[in-house]
Amino acid sequence: MQLVRRFRLHALFCALAVLLCALASHPYANMGVADDGTYIRSAQRLLATGHILYNGVETPMLGWQLYLGAAFIKLFGFSFTAVRSSTLLVALLTAFLLQRTLALTGIRQLNATLGTLALALSPLYLMLSVTYMTDIFGLFAVLVCLYGCLRALEASADRAAIGWLCFAVATNAIFGTARQVAWLGALVMVPSVLWLLRGRRRVLLAGAGATLAGAIFILACMQWLRRQPYFVPSPLFGHNASPAHALGQLCNLLLDIPFLMLPISAIFLPELFVAPRGGRTRIFLTAILFVYIVVAVLTRHHHPLLLLEPASGNDGGWVGVKGVYQGMVIRGLPFFLHVGSQTLLTIVSLGGLLGVVAVALRTPAAPNAPESFDLVPETVTWAQLRVLFLPFSLAYVLLLLSAAFGGATVNLYDRYALDLLPLFLLWSVRFYQERVSVRLPARSVVLILTMAIYGIAATHNTFAIYRARVALADELEADGVPSTAVDYGWEYNFQTELRYADHLNDPRIRVPEDAYVSAGPLPARSCSVYLGDRTPHVHPIYGVSFDLDACYGPAPFAPVHYSRWLAKSPGTLYVVRYLPLAKQ
Repeated sequence: MQLVRRFRLHALFCALAVLLCALASHPYANMGVADDGTYIRSAQRLLATGHILYNGVETPMLGWQLYLGAAFIKLFGFSFTAVRSSTLLVALLTAFLLQRTLALTGIRQLNATLGTLALALSPLYLMLSVTYMTDIFGLFAVLVCLYGCLRALEASADRAAIGWLCFAVATNAIFGTARQVAWLGALVMVPSVLWLLRGRRRVLLAGAGATLAGAIFILACMQWLRRQPYFVPSPLFGHNASPAHALGQLCNLLLDIPFLMLPISAIFLPELFVAPRGGRTRIFLTAILFVYIVVAVLTRHHHPLLLLEPASGNDGGWVGVKGVYQGMVIRGLPFFLHVGSQTLLTIVSLGGLLGVVAVALRTPAAPNAPESFDLVPETVTWAQLRVLFLPFSLAYVLLLLSAAFGGATVNLYDRYALDLLPLFLLWSVRFYQERVSVRLPARSVVLILTMAIYGIAATHNTFAIYRARVALADELEADGVPSTAVDYGWEYNFQTELRYADHLNDPRIRVPEDAYVSAGPLPARSCSVYLGDRTPHVHPIYGVSFDLDACYGPAPFAPVHYSRWLAKSPGTLYVVRYLPLAKQ
């Protein structure tokens, strides 16, 4: 056990598990996945020019993420996989740090390890770990700040507390340059710690000075960012604000959190059937779950905000009913999860959430004493955790609301919940440990393995589709069809556009003022091109589809088959006509 403590073997095991699951999914494809293709291009240009150059699609700042990606290109040569490997490295560090953070708050080592695996092996985390998206970088920034804040709270000496506060501010300011929302750590979480330590004058003054310095740095970064050519600004409020849409999207996202953390939320499900205070509460909570399931099933076609789990799977969802990243926007993508599976997942995840309520309402019972070697002394109280978590969570939710106020086409994707998942995880695991049992049950291990298997399969299937699109592109180009004449999906179209232009044609670009050129109404086609106004050099007469009969039917090119794990048969991508045969 001394070796376990000294070498942090629990945390190392979590990082190793992420690495093995990521490698098992075969995450390679020679094209951009979602937005990361343009981010990878920016990293490539940074290495070539020494400057950060945007290209008309970025809304995050990117910052240190680009320098890390450029370093990987320098070390291993350019490839999409090489750059994405930099994200996997950060994902391993994040898993290690998450386990240490959970253990720091009085959670048993084994419970902290299982809780970490529940998040780090979830389909959402695994998929984002092998892309060059900014979400893992942002989560790392938040976790480093949280760890520094917790160490400051437990420090008995003022000098140590000041050092940890300065560490939290400095790291969050730097690492937050990859994803601006992560700066809530320095702007909200650190001031919350200062409030808790307000009785220690030296700590308060030094911490306030560090926070002010961090805020000045953040302000300077934002001012620099606004002046960068071809950067796409993201205003807090759009012109077509819809409060009903924004609130619906927020509820949709928050209800997805118990599903994304299914191995933890599900362990509370049996507690729903343990009668608190005579059984009336049990009956009431069970009735709520039953009514929700019935309403969600009956109205799923008419009220998309009442969808069954996974809830955030319609637009850009990474863990959805299609079993792959749904933001590809390719016609005819087959369903992977059907109503029966969704209903079961909804019962387990939301039933577990109601089980938490049931536990909170019944009289606490002292759990059996755990083994001494597996217990970390409690250094942070529940009252301190509330002060640390609630302001951060509220500020984060307000930013999500402001994003959803951009109009009816703005959606809160499931990846936006990633920064809230560690807080949910820490609270729920510690709550279970103190109010139900000192050990997480064996079923949590089974659920972790189940979600990990699904995550590996979904990640593999997503990249298999991207590899199939690249194979189709190679086939058509060999037949003399240029990439500008085919709609391979918006990610590939973005790459094609950037071969002929320095930036995408986005009307949101403010610097330079003449960056956007209106091309007028797009040509009428039986199949529209998603985000076609951003790629004026792409004039497709063909497109890719999972449906052979889409648009004007099949084109004279061979389809490409791709493997689909956990599915009954391989998938197939076809080339279809976008124009009638007479016009081609």
